[in-house]
Order: sequence, then structure tokens, then C-alpha cells
Amino acid sequence: MLKHADIWQAIDRLAAQNGLSASGLARRAGLDPTTFNKSKRTTTEGKLRWPSTESISKVLEATASSFSDFVSLVDNEQITGATQRIPVIGYAQAGAQGFFDDAGYPVGSGWDELQFPHVGDPQAYALEITGDSMEPVYRDGDIIIVSPSASLRRGDRVVVKTTGGEVMAKQLLRSTANRIELQSINPAHPLRTLNPTEITWMARIVWASQ
Repeated sequence: MLKHADIWQAIDRLAAQNGLSASGLARRAGLDPTTFNKSKRTTTEGKLRWPSTESISKVLEATASSFSDFVSLVDNEQITGATQRIPVIGYAQAGAQGFFDDAGYPVGSGWDELQFPHVGDPQAYALEITGDSMEPVYRDGDIIIVSPSASLRRGDRVVVKTTGGEVMAKQLLRSTANRIELQSINPAHPLRTLNPTEITWMARIVWASQ
């Protein structure tokens, strides 16, 4: 018998297989981005709410998956092997207060989540790209996985948050005691040079859906 939790878990797994959050999957399928939010899975009275057959049909079409593929995600214990739950936040929200501590680690609760192969950092999190400022490398709806504990090297792609609240995805060109040079991913944007005191945190991008 199909269970409510199993169906929603299959949707989460389908999203993760395509490098998306649940909201990113809904958006790709042409649905309202909140269609698969965890808050939508039960009513305010606690009654179970099931995804519609129409919404499932649309996400299968959007991901080029068959119904048998979807069914295999309902009860496939192997998928949950070496995986971890990674919190997801919208890229624009990353600049807001209250989502990260001073070291760039996610804090609080209520984040969307995706199940992802283990990346070796229990504090890893995902950012969902919005807009076109980082094209052609990262596009609207893409997911990037960020590891705050990963060591940084020249040439790494990184996410940087400034003391002014700006959040940027850049390529690290040079890091010294007095200056940090960041190459823009979008060629339309100039090279950025910052003093280390202007940076709240900087973390390496370890994976991106592309």
C-alpha cells in the first residue's frame, strides 16, 4: 500500500536526482514553487494532503522520467545509503540576517531540504540560484552545494558574503592578508577586489546542478 510519506519522499528523491529542491522541481514543471513545500503536505488541521496526479505527471515530464521510475523511488532503500539531508535556501535570502552564523554555517530551522550523496561536511548546505546574474555557469533554478569547512584554493568557485550583506558566487583568484581578488562568473560583471575585513564568510562550492 502506498503511504503518504512514501509518495512525498519519492518527490523529494526525484528532485534530488535532478539537482533540485522540492520548490525547484515544482518550478521546472511549471507549477507554483510552493506546491511541494513541507507546509503543504498537511492541512492546518493536521489532515494529510496528497500530491495530485496532475502535478506528478508534470514533474515526470519535466524530468524525462517514467512512472515506473517514480514508483522505484517510493521504496528504494539503497537510495538512502550514503546520503545526508542538506538544507536549502533561496539565493536572495542568503544575504538576510538570521540564516547563517559568523562562520557561514546555517542556523535555525524551517529550511527546505534535499537528500544528497554525502559530501563529507555535515554543515554543508545548498543555495538555489535566482535570476541571471551568474549565467552562463549558474542559471535560475540551479542548486549549488556549499561546504563551509572545505579548504579554499586559488581557482575554486566560492560563495562570498560581505559585511554589507551582499552574497556573490565568484572564482577565487588570489587571497592574501590584505586583499582578496574574485573573478566574476558572469563575464558582464567586473573583477572584485576586497579587503578581508569586508568579508563576513567565504565557502567553497563543491557541487552544482548543470
